[in-house]
Amino acid sequence: MATNVGKRPEGVTIRAVGERAGVSAMTVSNVINGAGKVGPATRAAVLAAIDELGYRPNIAARRLAKAKVTTLGLLYSDRGTPFIDSILLGALRATNARGLQFIAQAEEALTREAAEAAVRALVQGGASGVLLVPPFAELLSGSGLFADLGVAAAAIATGLPMADISTVRIDNRAAMAAVTAHVAGQGHRRIGFLAGPESFSVAAERLAGFCDGLAASGMAYDPALVVRCGFDPVSGAQAGRALLTLAERPSAILCSSDDMAAGLIGEAHRMGLRLPDGLAVTGFDDTAIAARLWPPLTVIRQPVGDMAFRAVEQVLASLRSRMVQDRVLDFELVARESVGRG
Repeated sequence: MATNVGKRPEGVTIRAVGERAGVSAMTVSNVINGAGKVGPATRAAVLAAIDELGYRPNIAARRLAKAKVTTLGLLYSDRGTPFIDSILLGALRATNARGLQFIAQAEEALTREAAEAAVRALVQGGASGVLLVPPFAELLSGSGLFADLGVAAAAIATGLPMADISTVRIDNRAAMAAVTAHVAGQGHRRIGFLAGPESFSVAAERLAGFCDGLAASGMAYDPALVVRCGFDPVSGAQAGRALLTLAERPSAILCSSDDMAAGLIGEAHRMGLRLPDGLAVTGFDDTAIAARLWPPLTVIRQPVGDMAFRAVEQVLASLRSRMVQDRVLDFELVARESVGRG
């Protein structure tokens, strides 16, 4: 049998046990906690890996998970955006209603290592559960971190369900397909798209929805009309400029966030374009900025504040049952003046 020379047992993680046994960190957690459905052969492999590596579950963290919950934490990457403001307000509303303390932490480095350190800091600050704003759920899913710490996690406004983290989201693919078909229905046949970063699961879903909407409207996908950028106004302006300076520019550009659209609209105004006659623009989220822009944005409205509220409920439920849930809420297409006839 192999030995773990030079490595202290307390330094072994649940992820390392899973890799040795050839299973997920969630399966290891289920074996340790007697939860879920695990076959005899898989259970034996996990127990053998635990014995071989000398893994010791974090007893203090497991006690914390069983204790009365008093504090929840939230990890996010942006500062001062309407999207984040809506999440913070929703989480505060939910925690206040239950008499819980709430702590929030911003982390600018979008790496797994930075995300793990930030979550550990929240737990050290007293958090029994953690709410995650994209892309932190994507970075941490499968890491085994939450099982190691004995805390529950829920992702707000992610793109897809996850095996080890509860999620609250909308059907991003269907939503973007709906707004694409709406714009095409206004007569636009050359439609550009500002896609989000690949590290965000919502970006892939919204791009897929854009393709679905084009196909449903009898149009072919043209990669020259798609630009990836950040969800912020500066990135939206830069990506928008790339599309608006094409020899044959699009008559409409769909954006993956309201902030992207705000940057794009500002750039279009600087170029002397009249909206919506010279260019139609759409956003996504329906944050406070959407109705204040000129022209006001046609958007997909996702209930961001309600998502945060429901995520708090999911974390509390997961701490009691260790069950992972995926909750899909309704979206709404809100038609405003930013889309006209092409």
